[in-house]
Amino acid sequence: MNDPATHGPVPAGPAPAAGNVDYRIAHLRDRLAAEELGELGVRAEIRSGAVAVTGTVPSAQCRETLLRIVHEELAGLTVHSDIVVADTTRPDHAEEL
Repeated sequence: MNDPATHGPVPAGPAPAAGNVDYRIAHLRDRLAAEELGELGVRAEIRSGAVAVTGTVPSAQCRETLLRIVHEELAGLTVHSDIVVADTTRPDHAEEL
């Protein structure tokens, strides 16, 4: 038998994956603090209908892991990331004051 609910246009409105954005951001923050990264210096907040993730991490590997977790937790949402890798190299010259 044909089920009319499975055919036709997709209804307008937020995607089911969107869920409660504030809850999902809070869960992301908890996960970042609790897992292997321990990143408390990364911020995630709603800006103009999208989620902005900003902060500084110690290495490129941490950045990749962070972005993977962000995309897992916030799948279906528009995410803008501005994650900077800290420069931990020694200065090549003396600071002039």
